[in-house]
Amino acid sequence: MYFFVRTRNPRPTFHLDISPNERATMEEHVAYWSEKASVGVAMVFGPVMDPAGVFGMGVYRVEDEAEMQSLLDRDPAKGLLQYEVYPMPRAVVGSLEQVEQQPPRTG
Repeated sequence: MYFFVRTRNPRPTFHLDISPNERATMEEHVAYWSEKASVGVAMVFGPVMDPAGVFGMGVYRVEDEAEMQSLLDRDPAKGLLQYEVYPMPRAVVGSLEQVEQQPPRTG
């Protein structure tokens, strides 16, 4: 089962005025989800540069909602970030090898 997760930053200017403690927490957050990517749980994640406000997103492959919640509960950024979690009843997942072998598409 797949889940789309949107993270909300603690303030609109977070990406501009992040404190040293917040930066350390976010580095742990990235390391945590990078490890999950290495085992096929985190399919893609990262910041989205929305002009209306930067936010984070991720798509995760887990057994069920309880596993997704457990992963979020162990995220080092829990408490700093807020999560919106949406199940994806169907997901089409491409092959990374195929994507890497093809030139970028321009439309």
